[in-house]
Amino acid sequence: MKHKRSPIRDHRSESALFFRRAVFSFGVIALLVTLLTVNLYGLQVSDHQDYKTRSNDNRIKVVPIAPNRGLIYDRNGVLLAENRPVYSLELIPEQVKNIPETIDALSEFIDITDSNIRNFKKEKRRSRRFQTVTLKSQLTEQEVALFSVNQHKFPGVEVEGYLKRYYPFGDALTHVLGYVAKINDRDLDRLERAELTNNYKATRDIGKLGIERYYENALHGQAGYQEVEVNSRGRIIRTLKYVPPEPGQDLVLNLDIELQLYVRELLGNNRGAAIVLDPKTSGVLAMVSTPSYDPNLFVHGISPSQYNALLNDKDRPLYNRATLGTYPPASTVKPFIAVAALQENVITTNTMRNDPGYWRLPNSTTRPYRDWKKGGHGRVDIVKSVEESVDTFFYQIAYDMGIDRLSHWMTMFGFGERTGIDIHEESRANMPTREWKMSRYRKPWYQGDTIPVGIGQGYWTATPMQIAKAASVLVNHGVVNPPHLVKAFISEKTETLNASEPYPPIVDVPEKYWLTTLEGMRRVNHGKKGTARFSFTQSSYQSAGKTGTAQVFGLGENEKYDSEELAEHLIDHALYVGFAPFEKPEVIVSLVLENAGGGSSKAAPVARQIFDHILVETPPRKEVN
Repeated sequence: MKHKRSPIRDHRSESALFFRRAVFSFGVIALLVTLLTVNLYGLQVSDHQDYKTRSNDNRIKVVPIAPNRGLIYDRNGVLLAENRPVYSLELIPEQVKNIPETIDALSEFIDITDSNIRNFKKEKRRSRRFQTVTLKSQLTEQEVALFSVNQHKFPGVEVEGYLKRYYPFGDALTHVLGYVAKINDRDLDRLERAELTNNYKATRDIGKLGIERYYENALHGQAGYQEVEVNSRGRIIRTLKYVPPEPGQDLVLNLDIELQLYVRELLGNNRGAAIVLDPKTSGVLAMVSTPSYDPNLFVHGISPSQYNALLNDKDRPLYNRATLGTYPPASTVKPFIAVAALQENVITTNTMRNDPGYWRLPNSTTRPYRDWKKGGHGRVDIVKSVEESVDTFFYQIAYDMGIDRLSHWMTMFGFGERTGIDIHEESRANMPTREWKMSRYRKPWYQGDTIPVGIGQGYWTATPMQIAKAASVLVNHGVVNPPHLVKAFISEKTETLNASEPYPPIVDVPEKYWLTTLEGMRRVNHGKKGTARFSFTQSSYQSAGKTGTAQVFGLGENEKYDSEELAEHLIDHALYVGFAPFEKPEVIVSLVLENAGGGSSKAAPVARQIFDHILVETPPRKEVN
């Protein structure tokens, strides 16, 4: 068999091929090395700072620290809202060998409920094994003591303490202070809009109502932080930097807690509200709304059953009647209308009119508007009309002034507007106008609508705080001061609260018009026929006031009011506003008692007790400066 001969190898061709391949391979390697060098240059030089920052962000964490919330004091230095330590039982899962057995052992001396265990398991699933997880919060002092004695038996279990808001006076101050509670989604949205989210990252609670909400920024303080180094699992290795938080500012209120508690006791189980103002500054010395509720229920998280009980209570304890309660102001507004009528020349100080017990629209055959006193008061002037609360005199004033001038003047006294008090929970109530009625009812304003406005009825509503503010304007002869709860901030030094924008005063009213009206109010308490004279007999000081009885429903032409035959919720509201002493006023009182009956018989006696308590029974106390 013949074998084919192999062709002779061409070494020159093979060498050329090898050279070309080697050059190509070297070129590829050179290109790759160049790309690697350029990339390394970018990493090490061009983008060095960026990658260093990213690395540090993974290695260094900023842990926020919540500030201590500012405290709240009354004018005499009594603590009204404080921060108390609260203790919780915490577990570190990776340090506990058998969690179920550990929980069973802890249950021997700490009351651990099924709900505690469920919440623990939920939180444990969201946390890392080296992070603490709460098993039970709000430990009692006895539970803390028992655990401390036995702590050596439970590695990985510890008691952690933190501060929680506490209101020592309970329901007596709820509608003044409000309360703090856990931050919810609505709060987070509000903080985000205000660009305050970072300051609340470590904060558990936020002000929800009252002073706590209105002065949230001052009370909360400034969060601190610490920069810590962590490993790849997120465990803290060491602390690199610590910036302490700045505690919130303390607040001093104008309120006197001793007076607040006294007024609260006077109101008892009645539904109503009482305001006590300093007439010189309009500082709120007391603000009571009854019934009320304990704000401490909300601090730790109120249960659904407790909240539903408050929400469905027919007496509405959640409702702040002092600033949100809207009532017909009734005859308490007659002094303010008197000033307006005198200044508008609708009447003079010498105007005399006969009161037969009723008033009828001129040239009208409709049923008459009745006076509260059957048979009338006879011949009366403006002073006597205030003293005896003569309805027909003010029906005529309302008719002569018209709704436009009445609304304008009463708005200057503060009706139909927010008073400016430093809480958010406040109603404007309603000072009726032509425009308001058309907008609300799509009907024009009729002349008959104006007449009941003259005695504080009809479409007119007001809050107890608005009536108190109007009385302050009257006492100060047209100077308008908004009522305010907070007197001063306390930080490194006590700072008096800066006054808000001044309200325009009522100007160009002759002094005699103010004095004439005030004299009528003095006679309400001390005149021979004053509507509150029986409540102020044998008083050691002179005072002035005005009673009011607000109808809850209207009577027919031939119907007679009989409180004994009415359901309780249909009985008239009792109102009173006044000040004392008459010559140099030190206190203004405004109060409403819902469905209590007449202002003269029910509200005036309460006002007398408040005046006596302040001016006669209570020795002067030194205020916090």
